[in-house]
Amino acid sequence: MALTGIQIFKMLPGTNCKKCGSPTCLAFAMNLASGKAELDSCPDVSPESREKLSAASAPPIRPVTIGYGDTQFKVGGETVQFRHEKTFFNPTAIGAMITDDTPTDEIVERVKKYGLLQYGRVGLNLRPELVVIKANGGDLALAAKTVVENSDLSVILYSEDPAALKAATAVLEGKNPLIGPATTENAAAVAEVALAAKVPVWLKAKNLDEVAVLTDTLGKAGLKDLVIDTGARTVKEVFTDSICVRRAALVGQNRAYGFGTITFPCEITDNLALQGPIAASLIAKYAGIVVLSELDGAVVFPLLLERLNIFTDPQRPMTVVEGIYPINNPNENSPVMVTTNFSLTYFIVSGEVEGSRVPSWLLIKESEGLSVLTAWAAGKFSGDDVGQFVGKRSNILEKIKHKSVIIPGYAAAILGDMEEELPGWTVSIGPREAAHLPKFLKEYKVSGG
Repeated sequence: MALTGIQIFKMLPGTNCKKCGSPTCLAFAMNLASGKAELDSCPDVSPESREKLSAASAPPIRPVTIGYGDTQFKVGGETVQFRHEKTFFNPTAIGAMITDDTPTDEIVERVKKYGLLQYGRVGLNLRPELVVIKANGGDLALAAKTVVENSDLSVILYSEDPAALKAATAVLEGKNPLIGPATTENAAAVAEVALAAKVPVWLKAKNLDEVAVLTDTLGKAGLKDLVIDTGARTVKEVFTDSICVRRAALVGQNRAYGFGTITFPCEITDNLALQGPIAASLIAKYAGIVVLSELDGAVVFPLLLERLNIFTDPQRPMTVVEGIYPINNPNENSPVMVTTNFSLTYFIVSGEVEGSRVPSWLLIKESEGLSVLTAWAAGKFSGDDVGQFVGKRSNILEKIKHKSVIIPGYAAAILGDMEEELPGWTVSIGPREAAHLPKFLKEYKVSGG
């Protein structure tokens, strides 16, 4: 049961040492109660208090780490039912299913193709993370070995045969696969394999009631890292179950359902075009993993963008990293523009510049994720600050021979202060609307030097 900040404070050392990063023990207790701090941040809490606080402060949905390397991901760890209440933490993992009777050459071809599905956005690399290898009369271990030797994708094993899971898990040593499904019939044997290999397990139930039975059985066997498959294989049922599991864990505080979920749109329909919208609804409500029959850019890219938007903190604007962004292979004589780091501003401006085919340098200045007009009004895009950024902090002079810069039309008011901050520079006012940039750039001539 969750503790209040005062209850937590009574179990802390009370030294106000600030080692945790908070000014007082009371402040740390309040942060811990609200989920804004970690218990491990306090080095002086007694073993007895640590044990009590660890149990009380554990997230209602246990976070489980799966996979390895760049494709490692977490399932669970969420603390709110709705994103606007705080934020969602661990993005839904996206993967494809490959059966173990698939020819080796085809597995190699598919996973290499999946590895190319990577998209840069707001400084992040968006990509699918995993492959599910399902037993279908072939060699599960060989298929698993083929996947990890030819890609960096993380692996989920799908077989009800504990012996096959054991052999494949041995091949994946150090890769931390998710193995299963554990069912009422094989739970003890699958638990034995997982405990020996120290890997997480996914369970497959026949209904929500059986989920509670299986999590209890596996928990008593010593397994803590679990992922739930409710067994639903229709759109209505899997969607409903996904919501019910989240509500049971967060609203009902029922630890039996306090785990992330895995869903299989590929087992609801064979039509990949239909799997996409099914996966989209499950990413929103509240799947930890969605598995498609194939990873195709036309389906995966929209899902990655949806995931990015849902799992971006709504209290923090989506931003682009401050720096220099070359567009259309600019050279030392190409025009230079400066704008804020609000991601929408960046994408609109960069898209128009790219469409103009004019080689250009785009400077992105840190503005706390505010748009140009808002940043200017808030003092985050003032003339002297922007001038210092352009002339000194950005290092753009290492890439150009001229001293010309274009500012957004909505920030025309900063022109005078910029000219004072940048003696010898020519500061030009660009159009207010990004759509007018192509024409402006084609007619623009750099000057100054």
